Amino acid sequence: MKYIFSFLFFIGVSVVGAQQVLPIKIAKFTELKSNKCKALEKNLKAELSRNAKWKSLIASKKMSIAVVDLSNHDIKYAGVNGNNMVYAASLPKIAVLYAVMDAIDKGSVKDTPDVRKDLKLMIAKSNNAASTRMIDLVGYEKIEEVLRNAGSMLYDPGTGGGLWVGKRYAAAGKRYPDPLKGLSHAATPYQAANFYYHLVFGKLINFERSVEMLDILKDPELGHKFVYTLRDIAPNAKLYRKSGSWKNYHSDSVLVWGPERKYILVALIEDSHGEQIVRKLVEPVEKVLKASENLNCSK
Repeated sequence: MKYIFSFLFFIGVSVVGAQQVLPIKIAKFTELKSNKCKALEKNLKAELSRNAKWKSLIASKKMSIAVVDLSNHDIKYAGVNGNNMVYAASLPKIAVLYAVMDAIDKGSVKDTPDVRKDLKLMIAKSNNAASTRMIDLVGYEKIEEVLRNAGSMLYDPGTGGGLWVGKRYAAAGKRYPDPLKGLSHAATPYQAANFYYHLVFGKLINFERSVEMLDILKDPELGHKFVYTLRDIAPNAKLYRKSGSWKNYHSDSVLVWGPERKYILVALIEDSHGEQIVRKLVEPVEKVLKASENLNCSK
């Protein structure tokens, strides 16, 4: 059976042919954690554990995954070490994007062509100079403020932390480490997935700003990790993505939106072969998702 998407159950949906336009307007928004599916989580962990190396990485919390199945109105979230916060290199630049867009919306930062150019460079090419300019533009405290916003709560000490940016992407500059682990660039799979989940439904800042952030995130210009595989197996899907790598730390996050697949996938890996592991994750995850349609998520 093909992995066909149908969101006809949602209210106020824009449809272009068989492909739905993001973000989606819905009558009632439920928090991602309320969509946790124990059965999907069990199946995901079992499939990943078929690989002995991955099983070992999971056991040592050096492999952490989050998946959100958006294939129909019955949204399902599953995590493997989902609340494990680790160093995530450039992936938390999505938090900088959020903070700058929030500042633009509130009028505390002027919306200029140079700012927009830097935001795109920061996300599409992971440009460190542009990222540092954007961090300096808003400051660490502003970034922390939006991440702790009660409406989205992308950093929550009660659930292991989340997204955090506490250092410029440059050699110079003071650190502003997270309160739990003292990390400067951090993420949990759950909160990275939660960022994209809020965007899907236009709930990050507001609908209009969510549209703009999705536009900045789409069409990644770096073709490694998830993108390497997805461009081969899902050439018609739209990809909204941010990744990161530093030494043995390899992270990737993507919202996949296509005619036969719709999901969010986040991976945080600590291993010298992490880039290759992330590439290879896509197909087993899709295998699990394709078999998840009739799962009883209460068990």
